[in-house]
This record gives sequence, structure tokens and C-alpha cells, in this order.
Amino acid sequence: MDIATLLLLAVGLSMDAFAVSVCKGLAMQKATVGKCMIVGLWFGGFQGLMPFIGYMLGIQFKTYINAIAPWIAFILLICIGGDMIKEAVSGEEEEETDTLKIKEMFLLAVATSIDALAVGITFACVPVSICRDADRFINTLWACIMIAATTFVIAVAGVHIGNIFGTKYKNKAECAGGVILVLLACKILLEHFGFLP
Repeated sequence: MDIATLLLLAVGLSMDAFAVSVCKGLAMQKATVGKCMIVGLWFGGFQGLMPFIGYMLGIQFKTYINAIAPWIAFILLICIGGDMIKEAVSGEEEEETDTLKIKEMFLLAVATSIDALAVGITFACVPVSICRDADRFINTLWACIMIAATTFVIAVAGVHIGNIFGTKYKNKAECAGGVILVLLACKILLEHFGFLP
């Protein structure tokens, strides 16, 4: 998995956090820089931590799943992306408050990053290649940092956008994130069968 693919993956994964951040921004009287940063740190931190945990779990079973690794990555990404599209199309609205209490933010951060745990497992199957001279572990660590940073920026923007525009783009963003993940899943499978370089 190269940097461009990883960046697309990071954007796709961050769409759940973006959707919740928009709702947080909508509920706030005023989205201060501090509030935006808190939301971004919660979502970005967990979005970076979860794939690392998934990777550590995935490498434990790597020898058993190497033969079917691309299929595992494909299925996980299709399921995650499909679920995001389904949620966006259903149009069900979740009630949000402007509170940034630790318990609530923890639960929201975990809920929006569970899919990243599954993606971390795919890192054990489909290696990340950011630094050519670095080993797999370091490349995966950089990938997790990239995912965390991308989510941080998108979540901060989500709070600000939500505070200004409301939930107008929430479902579209979540649907776009799902489509990106489904397309990445197809790309992994096409590469496995040699249709893509």
C-alpha cells in the first residue's frame, strides 16, 4: 500500500469522525479553537491508535492468513465502506450535545474508530510502504500517524463547518467515505490478480 492509497484510506476512515464532528459543531453555541482541537485530538488519536492495535493483532495470525490476505482486506473494507454508505443513505439523525465530557468523547472516539481496527488487520496482510528503507513495523507506525493526522484535520474542520452550516453535508461526507473504502477494497483485489501494477 503506497502513500497515495494510504491517504485515500485515511480520508475514507475519517468520514465517520467528520460526521460526528459536524454534529458537535452544530450543537455548539460557538466553536472555539480549543473545542475544535479537543474534538480533533480525541478522534485523531483513536483513529491512529486503532489500526496499530489491529496490526499487532493481525501479525499474530499472519502465517495463517497470508494466502487469503487480499481477500480479508477486501471483505473488511467492503463491509466497513458498505456500512458507512448504508448509514448515510438511511438518513437517520443522531442527537448530539455540545458537551465535551471525557466519557462521551471516549465513547464517540471508540465508536468512530472501530473500522480503523479492522483496517489495521489489513496492514498485516497488505504491507504499507512509506519509507523504503524502514521495516514493516515502522511503515505501519507512520501509516497510523498519517491516519491520525488526517482525521485530526478533518474532525477540526467538521466542528467548524457544523457550527457554520449545520448538518447539510453530513450524509454526503459519510457516503463519500464509504465509496472511497469500497474502491480501495476493489483496488487491493485487482492488484492481487495482477490487473493493476
